[in-house]
Amino acid sequence: MKGESVDPIRDASNKRNKAKPESLSTAMDGSNGASIAQDKLSKLKKLFPEIFTEGKVDPEKLRLAIGEDLNIQNERYVLNWAGKSDAFRVLQTPTTATLAPTSEGIGDANKTGNVFIEGENLEVLKILQKSYYGKIKMIYIDPPYNTGSDNFIYPDRFSESKEEYLKRIGEKDEEGYLLKEGLFRKNSKESGQYHSNWLSMMYPRLFLARNLLKDDGVIFVSIDDNEVHNLRLLMNEVFGEENFLANIVWQKIHSTKNDAKYLSDDHEYVLLYAKNILECTINLLPRTEQMDNRYQNPDNDPRGPWSSGDLVANEERKDGYYDVKSPKTKKTFNVPKGKHWVYSQENMKSYIKEGRIWFGKDGNAFPRLKRYLSEVQQGKKADTLWLSDEVGHNQEATRETKSIFDDKTIFDTPKPVRLITQMLKLTKGNDDIILDFFAGSGTTAHAVLDLNKEDGGNRKFICVQLPEKTKNDSEAFNAGYKTIADICKERIRRVIKKIKKEKQDNPSLFKDKTEMDLGFKVFKLKNSNFKIWRSDVIENGKDLAKQMDVFEEPVKPEAKASNMVWEILLKSGYDLNTKVEEIEMPKQVRHDKKDSCEVYSASEGEVIIALSKISQSAIKEIIKLKPKRCICLDSLFAGNDQLKTNTVLQMKDAGIEFKTI
Repeated sequence: MKGESVDPIRDASNKRNKAKPESLSTAMDGSNGASIAQDKLSKLKKLFPEIFTEGKVDPEKLRLAIGEDLNIQNERYVLNWAGKSDAFRVLQTPTTATLAPTSEGIGDANKTGNVFIEGENLEVLKILQKSYYGKIKMIYIDPPYNTGSDNFIYPDRFSESKEEYLKRIGEKDEEGYLLKEGLFRKNSKESGQYHSNWLSMMYPRLFLARNLLKDDGVIFVSIDDNEVHNLRLLMNEVFGEENFLANIVWQKIHSTKNDAKYLSDDHEYVLLYAKNILECTINLLPRTEQMDNRYQNPDNDPRGPWSSGDLVANEERKDGYYDVKSPKTKKTFNVPKGKHWVYSQENMKSYIKEGRIWFGKDGNAFPRLKRYLSEVQQGKKADTLWLSDEVGHNQEATRETKSIFDDKTIFDTPKPVRLITQMLKLTKGNDDIILDFFAGSGTTAHAVLDLNKEDGGNRKFICVQLPEKTKNDSEAFNAGYKTIADICKERIRRVIKKIKKEKQDNPSLFKDKTEMDLGFKVFKLKNSNFKIWRSDVIENGKDLAKQMDVFEEPVKPEAKASNMVWEILLKSGYDLNTKVEEIEMPKQVRHDKKDSCEVYSASEGEVIIALSKISQSAIKEIIKLKPKRCICLDSLFAGNDQLKTNTVLQMKDAGIEFKTI
């Protein structure tokens, strides 16, 4: 046949082996050299596994392994990886993006404190730095585990220009905004920087996340065996080794996998770090029914249920060896030789008189101390082993999402609500802000809403999720969910709807609780509404003229006033729960179209923002509102320097901070 080998001997051998014959071109092009090299590397790895880093030979480690005298400069214990400097560069590069409100949430946007943000989380974290610095009590994230098939965003190709970058990632949504999906890279295990890429992705996000935590705040990070070792080192670097609290082992499945290749992989990890361990408090978990059942009251003690404890300790002590007499039978007891009573004889007599020593129902049993339920710690310390029957497992999480989405498997790897609820209980405070910037299917928001319903808390969530596209053949896509962000938003809507129905059907369950926040607002990551000065693109006079136009009219033609307001507020340090309203100026201003002016009032009138027009009459009315600050577009004063000068003086006299942008 055409293209097959004509060597009869090799052809016969191939038939015996039932293998396709190698083409002449393949035999001649040297491509089998790759397999020879791989074979050599495999043999080398068997002899010297310690010389390999991310699948490649480290020359310095090889020289050390074969005994060469090698003087390593600056030896120290440090986490380093290929691309770490690029990760620093990404961290330090300021964002020009902003967040724009949408109408996709539930309830009054000015009343709800819950927030969902659709967008790439690194950019979002940068935007939140000023408005949420030191305000977040708890962060939970479930990042990519780096299993070899993950697609995620990490720093790459820093040598390219911004134009090349925009062209490369130029996928846009219906509104023309970049989705940033072009930043995705599949981090295959065959990659020469497999672990490094993951670390470069995680480092800037963890660094920015730490900034957002309160001094007594904590962060929980889910992970598995692929990167737990590197994550621990990375978090030691970002949060400080001294702020490590626990490496929690979570039993993710409740039955052994007998088809496992080696051992059944039954667990994942949750790393827990404090921002400042000296400020951090970890709450007790509620006592279980099983714990309380150990306490009984067989003698109707008025102090309530009790359990008995030992009164004898090791080592012989002179004052701890004496007879103890049962008040009921007068029988005496003493400790064995080499032991001692834990209390002095005087204290023992006092406890017997108070009825705190138990001699059994008939009074003949060896004495034991009564420990009353009312006097024990009202809660239990969390341990580092979280079993599936206590906090849920993968199958439970799948059942939860299916029950929410009409029995459809909408999301492949959700976490159980009980797992996140456990974390919330350990760090709970009624008015905390909880952040999840790998929100996925929205389990964190679900857990916050459920726990508020349970204990009357007023916690608020901020969930961030990239609009990552669902697969075309998935149940999610067929059900109408084009992105993971769509799934997350819809889950929050349905959970809120369910709680509202429960409240309507059983109002007594909510009677003694504060009014629940059963709403959330939605923001989307967008490019700035304002033109950005770009000195790096100026090559000739024409380019300079384009850039100078930025100063004449800084607002982009497509910019919306409401979006500009939020960009200004975020850059001024106001958070996403700032109340914003468009206010009507008094009639004496509005009746004259020449003097009419629409302004926005934010934070209960603390700041006034004017974006369309400004006039002397409008300025007088703004001053009457007595805001702390007033912000206007500088272009509103174009051709009227006198009005701007007068405005500056009038605002200063009124004690109002005045800014133009």
